[in-house]
Amino acid sequence: MRTGRKRPDVPAPESPWSEIVPGLWMGGHEFRTRSGRVESVVVHDEFDLVQTLLRLPDFGPGPGVAHQVWPIPDGPLDGTQLAGVMRLAQAAGDALDAGRRVLVRCWSGYNRSGLVVAHALVRRGRSADEAIRLIRARRSPWALHNELFVEYLRAGLATARLLEELGEPAE
Repeated sequence: MRTGRKRPDVPAPESPWSEIVPGLWMGGHEFRTRSGRVESVVVHDEFDLVQTLLRLPDFGPGPGVAHQVWPIPDGPLDGTQLAGVMRLAQAAGDALDAGRRVLVRCWSGYNRSGLVVAHALVRRGRSADEAIRLIRARRSPWALHNELFVEYLRAGLATARLLEELGEPAE
């Protein structure tokens, strides 16, 4: 699946971003307003660290805000991409430990951002299933609807990375 491509049956989120645990937010580049109109999301200085999982110009963040960009598809990931997700999750956790506000974002704020946020939560002691449930409750029932990403989380990203590099499925 191409980066930024949408499935027609998946609705735009109802908010630009959602707080999953204190200080850790996930969001996207568009959301549906109360009137039903889809609007673009631009990040200014609401967060101390923004992690972006696809490249789009003019969506922020503002000057002086730390910005980490790691474009990945909303589909199968190779070992390098999985390693990047793991690094972003660690950086998000380190920023939280330092009292910083973190936004992890992708197109809708459902799958790619969910993978990073869920792995950050797992690194902080939650089970994969607990992290997935929390994200779906706080962001949207559509969050982590990419079943491959759910499989990666349940296997553990380090294991999924190793299996991918060996050419094995992550089941």
